Amino acid sequence: MSDLIEDAAPGQNAPEFTVSEISGAVKKTIENAFGRIRVRGEVGRVFKARSGHLYYDVKDDNNVLACTTWKGQAARLSVVPEEGLEVIVTGKLTAFGAQSKYNMNVDEVEVAGEGALMAMLEKRKKALAAEGLFAPERKQPLPYLPEIIGVITSPSGAVIRDILHRLRDRFPRKVLIWPVAVQGAACAPEVARAIEGFNRLTPGGALPRPDLLIVARGGGSIEDLWGFNEEIVVRAAAASQIPLISAVGHETDTTLIDFASDQRAPTPTAAAELAVPVRLELLAWVEQQGARLSQGTTRGLGQRSQRLADLSRALPHPQTLTQTARQRLDLWGERLDPALISATRAKRLALSEAAASLRPSALRRTIQTAKDRLDDRASRLQPETLARENTRRKQALDQLSARLVQSGETRNRRLRDRLEGLERMRQTLGYTETLRRGYAVVRSGDAVLTSKSEAEKAGSLEIEFQDGRMAIGGAPRKKKAATPPPEQGSLL
Repeated sequence: MSDLIEDAAPGQNAPEFTVSEISGAVKKTIENAFGRIRVRGEVGRVFKARSGHLYYDVKDDNNVLACTTWKGQAARLSVVPEEGLEVIVTGKLTAFGAQSKYNMNVDEVEVAGEGALMAMLEKRKKALAAEGLFAPERKQPLPYLPEIIGVITSPSGAVIRDILHRLRDRFPRKVLIWPVAVQGAACAPEVARAIEGFNRLTPGGALPRPDLLIVARGGGSIEDLWGFNEEIVVRAAAASQIPLISAVGHETDTTLIDFASDQRAPTPTAAAELAVPVRLELLAWVEQQGARLSQGTTRGLGQRSQRLADLSRALPHPQTLTQTARQRLDLWGERLDPALISATRAKRLALSEAAASLRPSALRRTIQTAKDRLDDRASRLQPETLARENTRRKQALDQLSARLVQSGETRNRRLRDRLEGLERMRQTLGYTETLRRGYAVVRSGDAVLTSKSEAEKAGSLEIEFQDGRMAIGGAPRKKKAATPPPEQGSLL
């Protein structure tokens, strides 16, 4: 009986898992086995989703590790992954069962070595320079003596104290401080917001807009100063409508904001010196310029007085200048009375000559001439004259009427002749003329028959000759020899 039962196959007692169970077990195993790890490699493709999550690859010569940084983690990254950058990523390994893949959730990214960081900095510098953000024509001149100075720096530390102390020594001005983080992940967004915020202030408002901005920070390593190399800081500095001085690090430290700013200062103290002149030196210069102005005015007045005296000695006496004109006036005064008398006499004579033509006898002759001309015109308008004119016009009208009638008859005759010619042509081209030449038309009902086969099939025929039509009761029978003489023609 036992021989009839097959032996159980090995492994049939192994437990069964669902797909979700095995995926969860793999994920738990990976996360427990590795925990929090650091991985070094080169950043491959980088993709930022609409949700704000970052997806990118970290690879070496042989393998690729998929990495994910969620939106909340990406906001806290000190270095944003860029393709080709060598980095050290820190996070936890996990698995994504929906695609049977494992990846690394990264919450911290750092550049692997100063050389890689400098390569990244040089690449970013070339890209921003190609956009024209560092062009010299974008630079704005600094105000000579700003009323209000905005300082963007950390509120604690020696930098702000050095700037305020230097401004107080040189030329006290009103200072607005915008506190920001000067290193770390929060540095770049806070500095960019500070620059944009100062630019949004209203000039002369309750919180007036500064005339000059200073972005300052003390020295440090390239990693400490990296926030001032971020693209958002460079773009905010380039777009600032307020002149901006960058004073980041020591004299040997150079960041990208230095290229986008309107003026670079080697130190924060030097930025304060560029912002305002020395008050005592300015007062001394003003006094010196005032003294020079007084000396120049006195010397100029003296020179002009001497010049005026020299010119006055060269001028002739005033009586000499008017003597000739006075003599000419006396001469014209003596000639005035005789000239008036002579002009009056001439005008009186001209008036007398003009008045002679206005005597009553001359007026009567002029009126009589006009009356005679009027009578002559009236005589031409008598009834006999009008009758002759009407007769002449009637004759002209009769002539025109006769010409019009003659022209109409000629045109009608020409059209009648043309119509008769067309009718003769129509009759010549019609089939009735063909009938007169000895031909006939064979019909079956309304249809005209043109072949023998059609005539044989027709039930009745009607033949039209030149002098009338003749009906035939039925179609003729077929005959073997039925060829009519050629001279008589064929009805079919």
